[in-house]
Amino acid sequence: MANGILIIDKPQNWTSMDVCAKLRGIFHEKRVGHGGTLDPMATGVLPIFLGRATRAVEFASNADKEYIAGLKLGLTTNTQDITGQVLEERPTSVTREMLQAVLPRFQGAILQVPPMYSAIKRNGKKLYELARKGQEVERPPRPIHIHQLEVLDTTPPEGTDFLLRVACSKGTYVRTLCHDVGQVLGCGGTMSSLRRTKAAGFSLAEAVTLETVQSAAAQGEADSLVLPVDSCFSTFPALSLTDNQERRLRNGAPVMISGLTAGEYRAYGQSQTLLALCRSDGATLHTIKSFFEV
Repeated sequence: MANGILIIDKPQNWTSMDVCAKLRGIFHEKRVGHGGTLDPMATGVLPIFLGRATRAVEFASNADKEYIAGLKLGLTTNTQDITGQVLEERPTSVTREMLQAVLPRFQGAILQVPPMYSAIKRNGKKLYELARKGQEVERPPRPIHIHQLEVLDTTPPEGTDFLLRVACSKGTYVRTLCHDVGQVLGCGGTMSSLRRTKAAGFSLAEAVTLETVQSAAAQGEADSLVLPVDSCFSTFPALSLTDNQERRLRNGAPVMISGLTAGEYRAYGQSQTLLALCRSDGATLHTIKSFFEV
């Protein structure tokens, strides 16, 4: 039984749920979830949570992410990426310097109007369901944070004018960012490609392809690719509990530990396996989320 995190380099034209379904079959595990949806056209880092580790999905989904996005200027589509219906085409002569000059207004804490082609719900209906019927509804802008935004020196692939590196908060729509940049430049813009390079603290260097997983599974070695669930919480300090403290935590009771700095901790038992993510108020340790098998 697999319990842990698998970092997949998601292939193009697969949904995040397609990947979950594939791995559900490979690992014979019903409990499979992912840490942040990627659109079918996107590739890159997709953290997959197996078994008891699915309890950590919410923490991964809320984490910051980083992308390499292709920006095609002079083109506007209804989905804000090149998979959509073309709404307008304009000639453009935007230079790298002109693009760089407008990027600062999209950095830091900003408000972003989510696209109609998104899974956000309005009155129980997903926006993309309404969009496919030709309907458009008002979407209130949502606060997001763009930590870093830069034009890369890398030569973009054919059909792309520029490559952007975007480090951002949860809830950021990179295709909307591309669309909005195009609007500010006066020529329109759309996202021509998207590759996620970081998510939930994991990078492409740790990612494996589905082919690699299948090959390992054929050799009976797929579990060797699975990372322990505590790798998702590596930034939190570790705390080893005594037998009595572990027993209290496993029974759902607070654990009295004085002298701890207030904050969040990884709590381990005597076997050195992760028991829970906990929060201390300086005197008492409370469980935020447990990861031991009941």
